[in-house]
Amino acid sequence: MADGYFITPNDAAQVEMLRGVHRRTMAITDEEMLCEFFLERDSIVPEHSHLNDQVGYVIYGKVELTIGGQTRLCQPGDSYAIPGGVAHQARAVIDSLVIDVFSPPRNDYRTEAR
Repeated sequence: MADGYFITPNDAAQVEMLRGVHRRTMAITDEEMLCEFFLERDSIVPEHSHLNDQVGYVIYGKVELTIGGQTRLCQPGDSYAIPGGVAHQARAVIDSLVIDVFSPPRNDYRTEAR
């Protein structure tokens, strides 16, 4: 972590997790993790699940999300909640930026800010 409690984008490198899916792990506490995801147009996060609760917010773009078998087109200002263990996937209709919070933090995302 940069300067104690404060993290800037320069402190957290962007990682391409999947083709066209870029993650920046921004802030972490013992209970929560904040991540920024930039999804290039037509990129896909395949269906998966994890034990962590996940809530998110679309900053810009359009993302088609399927959560627990329900599909919705999420646009700027829309948010979503994914309880732990529920299968979900995403497809970026256009270049998109979303913010996700995970609780507890995902150990596999602990690669940037600390």
